[in-house]
Amino acid sequence: MPATIPIRHDDVLLVIDVQRGFCLGGALAIRDGDAVVPVINRVAQGFKHIIFTQDWHPAGHLSFASSHAGKQPYESVEVSYGAQTLWPDHCVQNTPCAEFHPELKIPQVELVLRKGFRREIDSYSAFMENDKRTPTGLAGYLRERGFKRLFLAGLAYDYCVRFSAVDAIGAGFSSYVIEDACRAVDLPGSVDETNGEFAETGVVRISGADLSFKH
Repeated sequence: MPATIPIRHDDVLLVIDVQRGFCLGGALAIRDGDAVVPVINRVAQGFKHIIFTQDWHPAGHLSFASSHAGKQPYESVEVSYGAQTLWPDHCVQNTPCAEFHPELKIPQVELVLRKGFRREIDSYSAFMENDKRTPTGLAGYLRERGFKRLFLAGLAYDYCVRFSAVDAIGAGFSSYVIEDACRAVDLPGSVDETNGEFAETGVVRISGADLSFKH
């Protein structure tokens, strides 16, 4: 990989779930989650094409611990498509928790992709819901517009960023994760597993300083 990566006209910045619910005071607050916002704002200035994802759960979503009697957040249960980590109720549709972080200053966003809106399926990835069979349609959108490379930022590094970055490779795109523009939930082993999967699948880990914006 070159010392710097020139950003091209067919590159996309994919900003994952930078919402109130995952930041300070949110229902599923990620440690230091707010710190991604100024990095993303700065990096976004160099991209012509930007897409946001937005966690958008109905009340009583399958992934909520409150939907399973006797279960607590961060426990795991078996559902129809395998193991499901349980979370606090978060990013419920049309609540402040689901809103984007108010300090995001990126007016040139071209698409907001909502995910996790099917009550019985969780959705970490921007490309595929957790059943691994239900596509979001993002891959087709990107192909139709001629995009080739994705640069990912947001929350959380070891869940929604991870699944999105790996699925981007599977869909035929080049995938770069801007590490200083991400923060992790950091459950036991989750970051190490993420880094290992990135190495195995070809996801490239970079920092914002590695990007060159001379078009």
